[in-house]
Amino acid sequence: MKMMRKVVIDTNVLVSALLSSNEDSATVRILAMVFAGLVIPVLTDDIFREYGEVLRRRKFNFPEDSVSELLEEIKKRSILANPAVSDLELPDDKDRPFLDDLLSEDDAILVTGNLKHFPQHEQIMTARSFIAMHGEH
Repeated sequence: MKMMRKVVIDTNVLVSALLSSNEDSATVRILAMVFAGLVIPVLTDDIFREYGEVLRRRKFNFPEDSVSELLEEIKKRSILANPAVSDLELPDDKDRPFLDDLLSEDDAILVTGNLKHFPQHEQIMTARSFIAMHGEH
């Protein structure tokens, strides 16, 4: 039996998936993998709170019931991490919860659309790279 991969999903990956009209885009496929039980999201309270705040921004105009349903489904399928506390320098400190979440789980991967916001690390990758390495073939 294949080991399920734990993933820390950056908020920009969720936004991209919801904005995409391409069912085969890497971000849409990441969400599909979550719903299919092929990956397990690793969450912290701060990250879950950010998901809700960002997805409810007026500029995206996502329907509230869709946002609530998505967040509930993600939460159901997730494990809650006790985040590590890193002192690594980051270009934007708002990304720290995602890095700390990643560091709390030895075998997790952080999937982000903004690699430049994080230190170069083999466990930090784009959705496209994650799909190439771990997606269904």
